[in-house]
Amino acid sequence: MTSYDSAVAWLYGLEAAKGMDFKLERVELALASLGEPQRRYPCIHIAGTNGKGSVAAMCHAILGAGGYRAGLYISPHLVRFTERVRVGNEEIGQDEVVDLVDEIRRTATSRGIDLTFFEFVTVMAFVHFARREVDVAVLEVGLGGRLDATNVVDPIVSVITTIGLDHQQYLGDTIAEIAAEKAGILKPSRRAVIGRLRPEALRVVREIAAARRCPLWWLGPDFSLSGEPAAYAGPNWRIDGLRVPLRGVHQRDNAAVAVAALEAAKARLPIAAEAVRRGLDATHWPGRLEIIPGEPTLILDGAHNADGVEVLVAEMRRLAAGRRVHLLYAVMRDKDWPPMAEALAEIAHDVTVASVFPPRGESPDRVAEVFARLRPTRVVADAPTAFMRVIAEASADDVVLVAGSLFLIGAVYPKVDRLRADSRETRPAAG
Repeated sequence: MTSYDSAVAWLYGLEAAKGMDFKLERVELALASLGEPQRRYPCIHIAGTNGKGSVAAMCHAILGAGGYRAGLYISPHLVRFTERVRVGNEEIGQDEVVDLVDEIRRTATSRGIDLTFFEFVTVMAFVHFARREVDVAVLEVGLGGRLDATNVVDPIVSVITTIGLDHQQYLGDTIAEIAAEKAGILKPSRRAVIGRLRPEALRVVREIAAARRCPLWWLGPDFSLSGEPAAYAGPNWRIDGLRVPLRGVHQRDNAAVAVAALEAAKARLPIAAEAVRRGLDATHWPGRLEIIPGEPTLILDGAHNADGVEVLVAEMRRLAAGRRVHLLYAVMRDKDWPPMAEALAEIAHDVTVASVFPPRGESPDRVAEVFARLRPTRVVADAPTAFMRVIAEASADDVVLVAGSLFLIGAVYPKVDRLRADSRETRPAAG
């Protein structure tokens, strides 16, 4: 590849050409051809319908505060492709992306190992972490678990945050079926930390863990987070003075799961209580119930499934506190989005529908038909244009909510940064 842009375009071409095809054999063969880089460092492996990204970000921040050189692999990114692979606070470099694309194509693709987009990027991450000699890698599962490309590692601890209905066309139509896919990351004799699950998911996870002799710690019976400032109580740890900077009551569950995961990993990765406090306090995870103060107030949330929208609606009733909410919305075609749109309409004064990530993105005209039965609705297809129009038309004491897809958040985020910069430039100097 001659440039970063051409390398990333080639990678996205894989997604367009191959779509999703869940098998572990291709990733295993590619990694074998590259010297098994994923075996050179311990891993924390995190699955879940919601919350897995937040838990990964918290674990990564705490490990960094504890002095570890920690890798982080997430998906999707918001704005830059390089956000997906980080060592400490440093994203993978553009030149490193180019070099790795070329190397993996030479060593794997040229041998007939036909990787999908996510498989290719996962292999890139594993190689990058090995080259950077990380002490530990925190890995967010892309989709499901059992056949996800990340599920070729032997983690020191596995994590399942939540299990709900999402990606049914790939994972199954029931909570039990989806739970079986998520529980596919559980490894024999490896500790697993489990978040808040519905009874039907809990039963499946418990059965699979028992069959694999995988010891479990459960949120509630085995560990918890309570109080303000928060105190963590686990099987062996007691840590007080914790602050959870990510908004929403659900993030307290996520924080409890993250700290429990590190407690489970303490034999391999010992960490002090003060590092847990500092790392948790420093966690930043944009686009997840993120509030941008201003006039109007801006709230960004990538809720894209029923459970996520339920949490968002509950939080918006509290955060908006009777103020008018102007909703900017876009959603992926493969989501069961009409019930989510109806739920969001309950807290919206009006709705602007945009288009993102075609052809996976749903037609804005089709989405607008559902909203229009419930609230004043318009289509402004270009997401950045739609965002700036909603902001300009809102009153100072209103709330603008951007929701429906992380792809939408990513599309408008450069405009958000510009608004923040403009706000700083116009703010009166102190004194």
